[in-house]
Formats: sequence, C-alpha cells, structure tokens
Amino acid sequence: MRLSRIIMALTVGLAVVAVPTAAGAAQPQPTPSATTDPPQPPPYPPTAASLTVNRPTIFLGETVVLTGTNFGPNETVDINVTVTPQAAPAGGAAPARRSDGTTVAMAPVAYQASAPLNFTAYTNGQGRFTKNYKPSVTGLLTFTATGRESGRTATTELRVLHKKQPLPVTGDSLGTPMKLGGGLVGAGAVMLLLTLAWRRRQRFGGAAH
Repeated sequence: MRLSRIIMALTVGLAVVAVPTAAGAAQPQPTPSATTDPPQPPPYPPTAASLTVNRPTIFLGETVVLTGTNFGPNETVDINVTVTPQAAPAGGAAPARRSDGTTVAMAPVAYQASAPLNFTAYTNGQGRFTKNYKPSVTGLLTFTATGRESGRTATTELRVLHKKQPLPVTGDSLGTPMKLGGGLVGAGAVMLLLTLAWRRRQRFGGAAH
C-alpha cells in the first residue's frame, strides 16, 4: 500500500514538472522585425564616376576621345559642354605686333559651333563608355557627364588652340634680303671691273718694258 502511494506521488510530480516545459514549447516564436533585417546593398557600386580625355590640349579641327567609367550599367549618360573663350592680354601686357610696329587685333571667339554642346553616350554592362568629339571652337571646354539612372556625375577639361598658320611673305620681309643681295651683286661687279682693269694694266705695262 505504501509502495503504491509512493509511485503515485512520483508520477504526479513528474506530470507537474512536464506541463510548463510543454507549454513553453507550444508558444509561437517571434519573427524578426523589419528593423532587424540586414541592410540591402546599393544598386550601384560606391566607386565615384570619372570622365577623361585622351589629350588635354589639341588644335582646332582635331578629334579627342572621351572615356567615362563607373557609371550605371547600360544607362544613358547626358554630356554638356561649356566654352570659356581664350583670355585676352592681361592689363598692362603688350599686345601682339607686326614687324612694322602695328598691333594685331584679336578676333572674337565664334560661338556658332557646328559641334554639339549637348549630346549623349551609352554605357556597357560595366558602366563604361567612349565617345569621339571634334570641337569647332577654341578656348577651354568643360565636359560634364551625368547618368540618367544612377545620377552619377563627372567632369573633365580640354583646351582647344588655333591652328598654326605659316607666316605670310610680305614686302617688308623680302625687302631686307633683296637689298642685301643687290648690294652684294653691285660689289661683285665693281670687283670684277677692277680685276679686269688691273690685268689689262699688267699686260700692257709688261709689253712696254
């Protein structure tokens, strides 16, 4: 009788201990909130975009190659060109002069350019593009490229100079050489006459003796 009571007491005690454990296991587990989710990577790499030209200075009529990198993949890039005219002589500086002393007037920069000041380029899957550009104005050109989807922007500069023209041949430039040549010819003629006269004198003088 006592043994059965002891067994029954142990059974009841084990049941009481097992009930909280089963209740805790049955409770639903909390789901992670949106604030605890890991941050998503940005759609574009964090590297800054860049824009370069293959030659920083050219003469009017030559072509350069614009290269853009680290823009958005397969996107349209708008390129804007601003022109700063070539600087006039600084205050107090002597203007350009001809050989006769007269000054040379500086012609104003023509802004009616045939080359576009706004155009587009298209990147590849790595966000890179190349574009040929042939300026039709002189001065300092600033290129600004902006990606339509990525919003990335980059700038570069190009200096365009006038073509080197051969110096014209004028009367002033020919005057000095012609005068010098004429003087040499005249001196040579005088020397020839003196030489002939001396030879004749020597010839007839020898015959008299």
